[in-house]
Amino acid sequence: MMHSLQAVLLIVSLLAADTVAAPHIQKRSFVHHVKRSINRKDPAVGPNAMLKAYAKYGFSSVSRQTNSSAAAPAAGTSGGGIVAAAPEPNAAEYLSPVKIGGQTVTLDFDTGSSDLWVFSSALSKQTIGQHSAFDPAQSKSFEVMQGATWSISYGDGSGAAGTVGMDVVNIGGATATRQAVELATAVSQSFAKDTNNDGLVGLAFSQLNTIKPTKQTTFFDSVMPQLAMPVFSVDLKNDSTGTYQFGAIDMSKAQGPLTTIPVNAASGFWQVDSPTVTIGNQKVANQGGSPAIADTGTSLLLVDPQVANAYYAKVQGATNNAQVGGFTYPCNAQLPDFGVAMGPSYTAMIPGNAITFAQVDANTCFGGVQSNGGANLQIYGDVMFRTQYVVFDGKNKALMMAPKK
Repeated sequence: MMHSLQAVLLIVSLLAADTVAAPHIQKRSFVHHVKRSINRKDPAVGPNAMLKAYAKYGFSSVSRQTNSSAAAPAAGTSGGGIVAAAPEPNAAEYLSPVKIGGQTVTLDFDTGSSDLWVFSSALSKQTIGQHSAFDPAQSKSFEVMQGATWSISYGDGSGAAGTVGMDVVNIGGATATRQAVELATAVSQSFAKDTNNDGLVGLAFSQLNTIKPTKQTTFFDSVMPQLAMPVFSVDLKNDSTGTYQFGAIDMSKAQGPLTTIPVNAASGFWQVDSPTVTIGNQKVANQGGSPAIADTGTSLLLVDPQVANAYYAKVQGATNNAQVGGFTYPCNAQLPDFGVAMGPSYTAMIPGNAITFAQVDANTCFGGVQSNGGANLQIYGDVMFRTQYVVFDGKNKALMMAPKK
């Protein structure tokens, strides 16, 4: 079960230690780019992305026929930072370099969860395989969190679990000096097979953290007091490296002013109301529509069944393909633009030519908009993010959005 990621560029102000007087704050910028590989002709990519999303949120499985004690808040550098986010094949995940105790691993940034976990040297060599595994014995700053454990599991039986420690975590220059790091001592095959991804940086609210007996703060919550602004911004791209930026808003990436969208943080997610959809140039009410989560860790746009049906009714040759496990259509079909309401006054529009997620075969394509199976929760993933500049405001519990330039 992998979740989606992108690398980030950070502009960070370094603070001197409390015991040393600093004459001024020195600002620096850090950029790291990651190569990416796109394969749009893998027939399993689309259905697998859908299965992963369903399992992550515990949705009923997609039917598919086959032919066969609390730690002290982490301190860090002030200002902000950016790190590059590079898409995996079909942009199924966006992966970014992260330094833990001086060791670099490649992690998926996920606004739909709240754990920072990583492959560790405690796993067998066979399980580690081509992954970069964090070795706490090689870190001079690692501290064991006695008695602390963590575990994540999904509806398809996949998951990971392990122990916990505190260490220095650096993302593009933004640094938390005492961040809870969850070390995987067991992972399911689905995680082990994704050899490009060494773990996850959860960026939902800290209340969803799975550490026991006491939940710990996310990286963002840890560094937020030291950031120049209490925000991180996301600029994901389809065929090139994008950025996650902590502590700053880059208006050069936005087309027009940002619209502020209130978030219902009680669930622990970046959750918004989504009362309408736009198909082509027609805006319609989504009667009885479900709330929606802004989730960089999900590849697709999972919408209420009536919304998916209404959209693909406008696509010639589209069908809810039981053999594939989702909506497919001829690759030469003309797709209408699609928009989802984010709160009461903003609609995130996705051009029709940005809807296709992958090819199933030479003539059939798999849509980036799919049904949530009536799960009463819509998941707005990377299909939306690739067309929008999105700012996550941790202090005010809000999103700010604008179309990309």
